[in-house]
Amino acid sequence: MVYVHVPFCKSFCTYCGFYSELCRDLVQVQDYVNAVCQEAKRRAGEIVASQAVNTLYIGGGTPSVLSLAALDRIVKAVRSTLPDDKPFEEFTLEVNPEDVVDRGPFFVSGLLALGVDRVSMGVQSFDDVILRWMNRRHSAEEAEEAYGMLRRNGVQNISIDLIFGLPLLTDARWEATLDRAVALGPEHISAYQLSVEPDSALERQLRQGVFTEASEEQCRRQYDRLCQKLAAAGYHHYEVSNFAKPGFEARHNAAYWQRVPYVGLGPGAHSLVALTKDGIPRVRRWNPESLSGGLPGEERLSEEEVREETLMLGLRTDKGLPADRVRSLTRPEALARLLSEGALVEKDAVIRIPENHFFVSDEIIRELL
Repeated sequence: MVYVHVPFCKSFCTYCGFYSELCRDLVQVQDYVNAVCQEAKRRAGEIVASQAVNTLYIGGGTPSVLSLAALDRIVKAVRSTLPDDKPFEEFTLEVNPEDVVDRGPFFVSGLLALGVDRVSMGVQSFDDVILRWMNRRHSAEEAEEAYGMLRRNGVQNISIDLIFGLPLLTDARWEATLDRAVALGPEHISAYQLSVEPDSALERQLRQGVFTEASEEQCRRQYDRLCQKLAAAGYHHYEVSNFAKPGFEARHNAAYWQRVPYVGLGPGAHSLVALTKDGIPRVRRWNPESLSGGLPGEERLSEEEVREETLMLGLRTDKGLPADRVRSLTRPEALARLLSEGALVEKDAVIRIPENHFFVSDEIIRELL
């Protein structure tokens, strides 16, 4: 399981806290591609060891700013580490709508030729007022045009991202965005509540008093409407923020929630490594957030941290966790109380959070810990 971080953007979104740099020139990009290819070769042993789930995810930043030739080099470098050039079970690439529209059908066909079989497109909203506030480069019309271009040129697995919980996003505007998303019919929808990320423009606005977060009541209303609308359209709500048509659940992301080891390549990318015989990942590594490189960081997770991650990630999914596993990781009195209140349910030796409590899943998990 490999993640490649592309740290380039043409502009910065208001809410984004991910590491990224303005894409300035070809030399900068070529140096980045060379470094990622060298890193893949250097870490070939780790990549092979992480193949319990054989997926590739290229995210960012904005991977769609790279040329097909640059993407081809990265993909070949990762493939060269795998035995017998084993095909990926799932290969996702993130795109922005305006890049798809600007680069056209040739670009889309080129992605498929690289082996991309899943495209994740950052739409965020189908409301131009909201998109301008987010400092997105596309319009609602361009998002629909990009979606149509992907579909017409052979992409059969499309995921779109949406954001709710903005003060500016009225319930009527959210309803309209959901209507347009459902009408398109993507195989997968990820919908996230707006959060204030460290080092984002939004955090600065909050500190300066020019931004006020949406109320919890508004966020809950919009989340509930999201769940209702997508359920009626036939989507499977398989994780707190993720919905898929049956059979199109993201394999790569699902492996994260199961704490499967993975390798992150590129500036700012993280990895999770299992170094002990029991196979439990207890080491997290990360690359420096810099195009100029540097020494990677590393931390060894304590048993308590592994416990917390296991609960936090596993209970975010509709599959939950084995009941005996949950009991071994939690306080009995808290577990009994949450089960009696219906905040947790137990069935067929599995404990999970029911969908009507997904919105407060973080609070439920904190009580268990």
